[in-house]
Amino acid sequence: MGKEELDIKGKVLDIDMIQKILPHRYPFLFVDKVLAVDDKRVIGEKCVTIDEPFFQGHFPGHPIMPGVLIIEAMAQVAGVGGLQMKENRGKLAYFISINNAKFRKAVLPGDTLRIEVDLLKVKLSMLQVHAVAKVGEALAAEADLMFAFITPNE
Repeated sequence: MGKEELDIKGKVLDIDMIQKILPHRYPFLFVDKVLAVDDKRVIGEKCVTIDEPFFQGHFPGHPIMPGVLIIEAMAQVAGVGGLQMKENRGKLAYFISINNAKFRKAVLPGDTLRIEVDLLKVKLSMLQVHAVAKVGEALAAEADLMFAFITPNE
């Protein structure tokens, strides 16, 4: 995506708009909808279905969304927040750290994962966030994440 203006603050983003911001595509796109985005917070959703490719092996007869993919979904929602910032448009968000990751509840087929990301600190081309993933009101996972924004082919 180029550096064209994106007027997404205060809007619900569908999958088409999300794909204009994030480079991820099936089967590695883990955000179905963004419910809210502003300079401080992003809220997104992932509708988890039994058709997800990872359920074939995790675990047969007892499907559970892998924790690393919950973290990835949180990172992608955070990426929407970081990549909508004017100085980061047209760049890629490189995941550079995960801290304090905790998993509290299994995420199962049929669940809707609500991901809430607080954009804590932006400095130069770095972004630090705190993300939580919930199923209903139950906390499924949380983590502190950090990203660097890189111009492709650097």
